[in-house]
Amino acid sequence: MTIIFNKTSMRKYIINFIFLLSIVAIIVSCQNQETIDLQNYMSNGKDIYKAKCQNCHGENGEGLGQLAPPLTDSVFLKTNKNRLACIIKNGANESLIIHGKEYKEKMPAFPELADIDVAQVMVYVTNSFGNKQGFVPYTEVSTQLQNCK
Repeated sequence: MTIIFNKTSMRKYIINFIFLLSIVAIIVSCQNQETIDLQNYMSNGKDIYKAKCQNCHGENGEGLGQLAPPLTDSVFLKTNKNRLACIIKNGANESLIIHGKEYKEKMPAFPELADIDVAQVMVYVTNSFGNKQGFVPYTEVSTQLQNCK
């Protein structure tokens, strides 16, 4: 009798464990598509940032003295969010005022970046270094790039 009880208890334990594991799997898999895209864009954008932007803007977005502005100014990034894709892809010739300092150095263009690359680095920058601006889909960035002046 004791052996049957142990087998039954073990069976109940295994069934309960599988049930709980299934619930956890369902909860984890219920992330919405935007959350998944944000995570992917952040990861890929970080790699692009390291390769293309970090030398001037710094590992932590702190900038490079008077040469390259910091990317820690969420006010500038928010007010210029519709221009960021164009700045990333085509560079910048105008002076920029960030944290009350004027930056006159030209930012180089990165014409080799595909629209998706621009979107990913833009999402990374606008959600790193103290910035929290959320997800910007590739389609929106692509439209912004078509409208660059």
